[in-house]
Amino acid sequence: MSELLKSQQGRVLLLTLNRPQARNTLNNALLTQIAETLESVQQDSSIGAVVITGNDKFFAAGADLQEMAEKDLAATLNDIRPRLWARIDAFTKPLIAAVNGYALGAGCELTLLCDVVVAGENASFGLPEITLGIMPGAGGTQRLIRCVGKSLATQMVLSGRAINAQRALQAGLVSEIHPVGLTAEYAVTLAASMAAHSPLALQAAKQALRQSQEVTLSAGLAQERQLFTLLSATDDRREGIAAFLAKRQPDFKGR
Repeated sequence: MSELLKSQQGRVLLLTLNRPQARNTLNNALLTQIAETLESVQQDSSIGAVVITGNDKFFAAGADLQEMAEKDLAATLNDIRPRLWARIDAFTKPLIAAVNGYALGAGCELTLLCDVVVAGENASFGLPEITLGIMPGAGGTQRLIRCVGKSLATQMVLSGRAINAQRALQAGLVSEIHPVGLTAEYAVTLAASMAAHSPLALQAAKQALRQSQEVTLSAGLAQERQLFTLLSATDDRREGIAAFLAKRQPDFKGR
């Protein structure tokens, strides 16, 4: 049985984490499959956006502790996981997490790598690593604080306590909440609305948004303007304006 299920719905690829017996914990094999799949559709013009989801009870309940327990210091220093996370982070198309149930530890860190998080009413987000004598190691301390702010991020990391969907919405970790049975459906609909736009504009806008959390405001504004200017030379930009003026739907080609 495959641990990562794939289905294409229009221009959206839906990836379903499928390790129910292990609460969808993210072992190296599953992270590798996610990274390889995203890389395989990077240049696929039929895919405009990707949604990652789990099941109704678990998005992903963390890293695989059995796998982690087998690693000593040398093995941890040479772990492939940082490279796998970097490969997932390098994906340039819209990436949406549809989260039902628990998104804990590495599962929460995977949602933080996504561009948008759509939550089910039963969603729970947390970084409980501190309760195991360790700490987040896949971006949790860095991305969460940029997402929800210093006080809440510190509380979550140092206490190990999770927050529910409503608190996550208030904090800006998720964009919307839906009934559990409809979470993935709404996420796919949102992804489809994004995938309908110019691939070049989507990539540039995502790059600018990501940069905003890593550089100063002046540097971010300069980068934004540079990307905006580069888009002016594209056929998609001309098509978008022409379609608007002609009151028709644009036909973007990604060039």
